Amino acid sequence: MGALKYAVVGAVAIVVVVTALVLLLQTPHRTPVQYFGSSSGYEAFVPNGQTIDYNGHTDPTGTLILSNGTTIQNVVWDGQYASTIINNHNQIVQLNSQFVGQTDPINDQPYVPLQDLYVIKGPVPIEQVTINGQTYYVIDANNINPADIAGFYTYQGWVSNFVAAMNTPGTYAAALPGNSPVYDWANITGTIAYQTMLYEHYYPYLNGGYVLVLPNKTIISYGKT
Repeated sequence: MGALKYAVVGAVAIVVVVTALVLLLQTPHRTPVQYFGSSSGYEAFVPNGQTIDYNGHTDPTGTLILSNGTTIQNVVWDGQYASTIINNHNQIVQLNSQFVGQTDPINDQPYVPLQDLYVIKGPVPIEQVTINGQTYYVIDANNINPADIAGFYTYQGWVSNFVAAMNTPGTYAAALPGNSPVYDWANITGTIAYQTMLYEHYYPYLNGGYVLVLPNKTIISYGKT
């Protein structure tokens, strides 16, 4: 009986140790919150279609583009709008698969892949977290004023240019009227102008037909999410 007692106690001890090790491996190791970006600039989170389970819920992952052009990989958006970002991105990916390669009936150019991005005005609160040996940079979205967050979508190849344009003094935004000649331009600017509105008809949380106009008169077509 004594031997059995010690065997049982030993088995329980092993289970406790193994459980503790599993919890230790799964528990994120955190560093204090830091702020990335400029107090007067615009930073952008660009989802990549992947998600991660964090703090008991599913969060989108992607890249953070800072106002100075620096990019940070392995970024997680945690908190408000996380599910909205996931849904918006999935819808745009689905629409891309449906339309990319078809022809714009206005300018006779092929549709191109669009990408959503989420712009934050001012510095971004980020916590560096290590999960299972992988480092992630977690945006604490609940500590960002909702008025300082805005979603957009544009040509996939223009995302960095879009962020740079927003951080260029003198850039302004405008809504295109239905008879704008921009829709007729036989280039990506004209295609995106129409394509953003096309996607709006298939997903009501998108709103197309906008442009950023830079001081040098460069025009970037986009839509809002």
